Amino acid sequence: MTTASTQRSTARAAAGPVRDVVIEQRGIPAEPDPLMAASVALAEAAVEARRASATITAGLASLWSPSSLADPLAAGRGVLGTVKALTVGNLGYSPCGGVVGGALRAMEVLGRRRPLSVGLAVDSFRVRLQAATAQNPDLGAPDVQNLISSITAANPVGTALALRSMVGRLGITRALTVLAPVSIELFAMGGLLDANPWNDDVAWVVLMGGTPRADPVVGLPVKVLAMVNRGQGRAYRVEPDRILRVAMQRNQGNDIVDYVNNIAAMGNHGLVLLRRIRCRDNVVRHVVLLPGTSFARLSNATPQDVVGCFDNLVHTDTTYTRAVGKLLADAAVPEGSEAMLIGHSLGGIAAVNLACDPVLASMYRLSHVVTVGSPIDNKRTADPATKVISLVNEYDVFPCMDGRGPACPVEVPTGWSEFTWRDETYDFPLSHAPQTYSATLRSIVPEIREETNALISPYDGDVVADWTYAVRDK
Repeated sequence: MTTASTQRSTARAAAGPVRDVVIEQRGIPAEPDPLMAASVALAEAAVEARRASATITAGLASLWSPSSLADPLAAGRGVLGTVKALTVGNLGYSPCGGVVGGALRAMEVLGRRRPLSVGLAVDSFRVRLQAATAQNPDLGAPDVQNLISSITAANPVGTALALRSMVGRLGITRALTVLAPVSIELFAMGGLLDANPWNDDVAWVVLMGGTPRADPVVGLPVKVLAMVNRGQGRAYRVEPDRILRVAMQRNQGNDIVDYVNNIAAMGNHGLVLLRRIRCRDNVVRHVVLLPGTSFARLSNATPQDVVGCFDNLVHTDTTYTRAVGKLLADAAVPEGSEAMLIGHSLGGIAAVNLACDPVLASMYRLSHVVTVGSPIDNKRTADPATKVISLVNEYDVFPCMDGRGPACPVEVPTGWSEFTWRDETYDFPLSHAPQTYSATLRSIVPEIREETNALISPYDGDVVADWTYAVRDK
């Protein structure tokens, strides 16, 4: 990611030492970073080389058609010319695309040969990592650099030893936190260079932006997991328990911290909050609060499970969005009324997915979407007027699942507001918790809290009603 404007502030954590926190707001043109510019140029060259390889591979496959076999001499010359174009001296032996390309690519991997396109992609990732190291000094530690060098050299033993050294020095959670700003790049580069050809597509998505449709380790398609998430979605009113009721009474303001506190109080076992507000202009508006993922089981009876997370990442019509649509209908939210969707983690993805639905966007005026620690950069809302606000701690690994990490040069869409900061007060996975984001916005980056509240100020007013809903798969 590039930096549009950067200001440094020093603040005291709620229970920790004074630390230097880097705050960034993106979405405005900025002076290009030379390293990032070089990374983009290398990535574009890698994509062009791969595209040329795919074209030549398709030509090779066509040489076995009946019309080509009718003139075997000409076909033979064509085969020799195509093979020559795919040798190390030209495109670096890089067949790809189709059944023939896949089979030849597997042979290439087994032979440990690196085509030109892969070499350029790896160089692009290396330059991107250099730029990230300049902004994250912890990445310059010897064992971290050994890890990067081992991955680049396709040395699994060296990679394992470097990881072991990092964990021995920092512990597993701190090691994950240090690597968080470049985690998606490391996974992508490792997948591109390992002996598994099935996870290569993830690397190419990360290189130029997009949504990974397979896991970066073994290449398992995400749609395989999404097939489990077949529910039509259901929502029904429930009474909040005593703890949640107290939390909602305490957090009544049109304040991002109050909203995140309510999301934290709901937990992630299938609750959603619909808040009705009579705003200062005497207009009644609605706010929907969407919690994130439960990691206790791969799949459960609610849309807030791991399977639902992958489903929402690659699709827009999901069990979670269908359940929330039925919630709005059950609550008799008037058509044409304004609504703001706020979600943490998976809830943030679902919030943007709802705004991507042209039917829902035509039924209600979805004026704002606020996401907290959510991978949403590959999504586009149906109504361009919808204001999208993304809040991300760069030491949180989860927002990188969309293939766009802090080191990625791809910018967010024009009109979006993305606020990011680098605060290592909490290690992952605590860095991803809604309670952590709430504490950070309140005490460490109050500037971002104030700017976010200013963006959602049309919802200032008095709470008329808080309705809690249970959402289920079926």
